[in-house]
Amino acid sequence: MSVAEGVQEGVQRTVAIVGGGVAGIAAAVAAADAGWRVELVETRIKLGGRATSFDDVRSGVELDNCQHVVMGCCTSMLELYDRLGVLDEIEWHETLWFARGGGAFDRLAIAPVLPAPLHYSPSFAGMKLFSLAEKWAIARAFLAILRMGPKGRVRWTGRAFGEFLAETRQPPRVVELFWDPVVISACNLPSARCEAAHALKVFDEGMLVHRFAGAVGVARVPLRRLYDRVEEIVASTGGSLRLRTSAKALAFDGERVTGVVCDDGLVNAQRVIAAVPPDRLARLCSATLRAADKRLANLEKFTFSPILGVHLAFKRPVLSVPNLSLSGRATHWLFAHEPPAGAPFAQRLEAVVSTADEWDGLSEEETTRRVLADAAWALGVSADELSRELAWSRPVLERHATFASTPGVEAIRPRTTAEAGDLKGGVANLYLAGEWTDTGWPSTMEGAARSGFAAAAACTGQGRVAPDLPPAALVRLFRAIG
Repeated sequence: MSVAEGVQEGVQRTVAIVGGGVAGIAAAVAAADAGWRVELVETRIKLGGRATSFDDVRSGVELDNCQHVVMGCCTSMLELYDRLGVLDEIEWHETLWFARGGGAFDRLAIAPVLPAPLHYSPSFAGMKLFSLAEKWAIARAFLAILRMGPKGRVRWTGRAFGEFLAETRQPPRVVELFWDPVVISACNLPSARCEAAHALKVFDEGMLVHRFAGAVGVARVPLRRLYDRVEEIVASTGGSLRLRTSAKALAFDGERVTGVVCDDGLVNAQRVIAAVPPDRLARLCSATLRAADKRLANLEKFTFSPILGVHLAFKRPVLSVPNLSLSGRATHWLFAHEPPAGAPFAQRLEAVVSTADEWDGLSEEETTRRVLADAAWALGVSADELSRELAWSRPVLERHATFASTPGVEAIRPRTTAEAGDLKGGVANLYLAGEWTDTGWPSTMEGAARSGFAAAAACTGQGRVAPDLPPAALVRLFRAIG
């Protein structure tokens, strides 16, 4: 069936989108911009999925479910924020801070004048966390990443990033204190367990190819506030947000998906975009539908990795920098946030524990105690002193925060569209979105936004995925002679 079939001339074109996370939001906005009527079905009472916020009744503060950041290389996410009119709500940081313990910090900052890939060189050279020999080892690996580029990464697909680090002779201490903190933060797995192609992409496109690529953006407002304009955009073409609506199944007539079966009835549509995680999609698909589309064959093969966010409110400011990496500790990052007006505390920190499997099942008290101990090590104070300054804490564990970027996962990530020649055929008016689909990115908001834009473009025949940042001239030169 061609993409045009099922849509009659002059008839309102409707796409049903299941899932109101970042992928579903991007798909909805792009489809509405293309003139399609969008029916967005979301079980929760708010948009954002795993990148949202909630009203914490105990503290009276609206909190993000976990600290999310956008980077300069995240072109699709930035395009989505631009369309939603919220780019001004993103605060940019061009310096990352690394704790050495005892209150001593190193800085990794973008130099104001040097071009990529040299823009981190001055601050990296000045870091006291690593010896000169260790810095040479890191530089050796970065040179290998720079030379290989996207084409060279292909040979690493299906292998662990730890193999690349071994091949480039990275000392164990460097792996623990430099490579792992970045890989764990970006891919939610340590280097030894992470798909090499994903980690290499993070370092190449996130740190090397463009000066702005590594800049870190943090929302000034709770995450769900970034999506306030979605309803207006969707309604502009006659569509609606169906919040608090549970999708039960994708209606399938043996050839086409005809809509979405919800708890309040059938949402009819010429096309459907499924923008939910793979385990949720498996529950929406009948055996007949799965037999008709081989993209749905591996849904149960995806595994997941948790992230723990711990909100800590203090009676006085305790962290003097906006972000801090706790290299080598169980707590991976601290982010400092200004309190809302009138709040009975002076500073809120959000601690991030990626790959948080070992924290699952701990009490809130024990979770808070462990994070405070790590923060005290970084800040150079005693845990008791820091605890006395604590007004309240709120741990939030997202068990299915990301799909697990393990070696081999690329082989099971499905395409957005069913293509002619598929072994089992395909359902041409069903489009898949979500950061777990074949975006080439690890499990990130950027991957989700890209998938949503790609699904909407395939569905409507309009729009596109935002292009990557172009490699700097010196980067292109390195690759040409490499």
